[in-house]
Amino acid sequence: MVKKISIVVPCYNEQEALPLFYEEICKIADKMKKVEFEFLFVDDGSHDETLSICRNFAKKDRRIRYISFSRNFGKEAAIYAGLEHTTGDYVATMDADLQDPPYLLIEMYDLIQKEDYDCVGTRRVTRKGEPPIRSFFARCFYKLINKLSKVEMVDGARDFRLMTRQMVDAILSMKEYNRYSKGLFSFVGFKTKWLEYENVERVAGTTKWSFWKLLMYAMDGIIAFSTAPLSIAVFVGILFCVVSFIMILVIVVKTLCFGDPVGGWPSMVCIMFFLSGIQLFCMGVMGAYLSKTYLETKNRPIYIIKETERDQR
Repeated sequence: MVKKISIVVPCYNEQEALPLFYEEICKIADKMKKVEFEFLFVDDGSHDETLSICRNFAKKDRRIRYISFSRNFGKEAAIYAGLEHTTGDYVATMDADLQDPPYLLIEMYDLIQKEDYDCVGTRRVTRKGEPPIRSFFARCFYKLINKLSKVEMVDGARDFRLMTRQMVDAILSMKEYNRYSKGLFSFVGFKTKWLEYENVERVAGTTKWSFWKLLMYAMDGIIAFSTAPLSIAVFVGILFCVVSFIMILVIVVKTLCFGDPVGGWPSMVCIMFFLSGIQLFCMGVMGAYLSKTYLETKNRPIYIIKETERDQR
């Protein structure tokens, strides 16, 4: 029986990279003659010609499907939508900028077929081409989240992976609005093999991930898969209560023994500012968790579709 691989490609303003990606992925599909392919491009509310290119692909290639969102919902929503609309026995997710080398698909498929893996993922062993500050904070993030979370996050892991239908269904069973795919892939478990490769720079276009967006994404990952920050806030609160009690005792003893000279108001102001900052930090941590809960309870759709290839056929 011929197996079918569905490839999900989230796209946001990728008009320069898409033609190059299509050319490369078709070369790989031609080499894997015993496998049927389905290419699903998810246009995440692009403002350039990404949607037009997807339309043209769909007109000339029956393997091509596309989904266009009504606005930009983010990469996580695009991945979820792609997984939800695939029909293949196996599903791959990869970026359109060719930082995920398509040639690895051949080895990934062979590993799943011959060694009974449920998922074959990829991870970068180098970050060549990235700004040093971004690489430094990325490594720090993985070290931090692996200490805070019970779910293991692999340093350098990409969204580029090939999964069985069983694993995809497990991921789709989690309907949460605030999604962090790297964590969800790890959370569902299943037997995973990691392929290592050196970092590849974008073939065209510019990255959509600024340092600030990556920082916010990292915070989303920590909040989604760990309650440790809440415990840390509680610990900090208890610690400062103990310290303040000790300081009260010291002041009382000092006053009884040596009198009560007036002074030290600058240091007192600094202490007040410091403690106020600690309180705001703890409130901010609790507020972050509360905001995620608030968004979940609204039960809003993860994405809204405006157009698919069926509207053009």
